[in-house]
Amino acid sequence: MRSHSRPLVVAFCLAAVAACDASRSASGVAGVVPDPSGSSGRGVGSGVGSSSSGGGANGASTSGGSGSSGGVRSEANAAYGGALFGPYTITFGPIQVPPGTENTQCVVKRLGNLGPVHVGQIHDQLGVASHHMILYRVSDMVEQPTPFDCRPFTDTLNPANGNPLIISQKRDDLLTLPPGVAFTLDANQMVRLEMHYINATTSTVTLDTSSTLMPIDPAQYRYDASFLFIGDLDISIPAMSTATLGPAYFPVPSQYASSNFFAITGHEHQWGTNVQVWTATGPMDPGAPVYQVPDWSWSDPVTASFSPPLQVPTRGGFKFQCDWYNQSTSTVSFGESADDEMCFFWAYYYPSQGAQVCFHTDRAGGVNACCPGSALCNLLGP
Repeated sequence: MRSHSRPLVVAFCLAAVAACDASRSASGVAGVVPDPSGSSGRGVGSGVGSSSSGGGANGASTSGGSGSSGGVRSEANAAYGGALFGPYTITFGPIQVPPGTENTQCVVKRLGNLGPVHVGQIHDQLGVASHHMILYRVSDMVEQPTPFDCRPFTDTLNPANGNPLIISQKRDDLLTLPPGVAFTLDANQMVRLEMHYINATTSTVTLDTSSTLMPIDPAQYRYDASFLFIGDLDISIPAMSTATLGPAYFPVPSQYASSNFFAITGHEHQWGTNVQVWTATGPMDPGAPVYQVPDWSWSDPVTASFSPPLQVPTRGGFKFQCDWYNQSTSTVSFGESADDEMCFFWAYYYPSQGAQVCFHTDRAGGVNACCPGSALCNLLGP
């Protein structure tokens, strides 16, 4: 049994998270509760830290899964000189996921922050059957704490409704923004956690997921962060075959010419074997490698961090390539289902010009577009 929406915009399959410390109710309803002590909430003061794995390029560091020493709160306090409030956690579940079920569901909660906060670190922990999750800041007025069916990524195409903050696909994902860089949230901010899950086993499983948000000292705040989600739609992988798409060139829109890109993560589905990214002056430039990860894994994609941050060449952009080995008996094409495939990467940057979904296709003589902001966005709507 499969239950999920399939408009083209759904295919962008983002996962973004920003959250705040919470107690989890036994009824399976998501909760958000501030925890000034830092002693409750999964991943806070629980011995879960960050570790590094894989490798980047051009001096990039890479973040992996969970470590064995320290807590998220103590790490953030050390990095930022002591958080004055928070952390906060938002939870999804626990819910029961029957065998053979794929779905996308959301919860909408008030964060519980009495004043504006600048978020400098986000720690996501995805439960069994998770494919990815996204957390948005939204303009909703009514909380919906019980998981409900939702269309992925619709608020990115309508910034009046809200914006995604972070994408997570790995089981334990810790994003630390550069000093002075943060996601700014209003007082009593409403957030939506979007969860794409699939249970490919023959037994019912319990899905329980959380995202924890750590504010920085407001005196240290300088810039707001955001991200671009860039990919290629021209995917067709024959059964029992390997395939490569790219390198495709995407010219960065002019408003990002001076943007500082501080982290990149590649994104594919189950048949993905590698994602590579370069900065380039144009389509004929072989480019400079910025995301080259040995033994890259689609289910635990490395986030490469850049210190100092990188910029694209003047009037240049990104080149990217995706590789797959389709072990199924059917041709696989672009789509949001876990049975479909994708070729995307997301790039975190500052100062913020807003979050956008950008894509390249060779169809119609070659098209590059970003949404919102392009007339082609109407083609991506539900």
